[in-house]
Amino acid sequence: VQLQASGGGLVQAGDSLRLSCAASGRTFSTYTMGWFRQAPGKEREFVEAITWNSGIRWSADSVKGRFTISRDIAKNTLYLQMNSLKSEDTAVYYCAASKTYGATTVRNYDYWGQGTQVTVSS
Repeated sequence: VQLQASGGGLVQAGDSLRLSCAASGRTFSTYTMGWFRQAPGKEREFVEAITWNSGIRWSADSVKGRFTISRDIAKNTLYLQMNSLKSEDTAVYYCAASKTYGATTVRNYDYWGQGTQVTVSS
């Protein structure tokens, strides 16, 4: 299984950014796909998750109303649309795949991508 995250960069507060995660190596139809982030000196934390087949979503309170997870089944790609970015959103963002329905914790994810840096300047 390979998960390749991309789309990070340096933006200003209030800007938008879309992350992508290309998934390959197996069928993800029964998986929950997620985005996590890790800021310097902090633990990796849950951002958003979505079931691959049905598109049911879960969001962390810190990003509700600003971030939206989605997936393109035909392209085998996961997305994270991030709007109204804040300096506290600065982190390395990881995409991940879980065999556990509705997984929102790090330990329940089975496969991880390499991460993409998002830096929000104020």
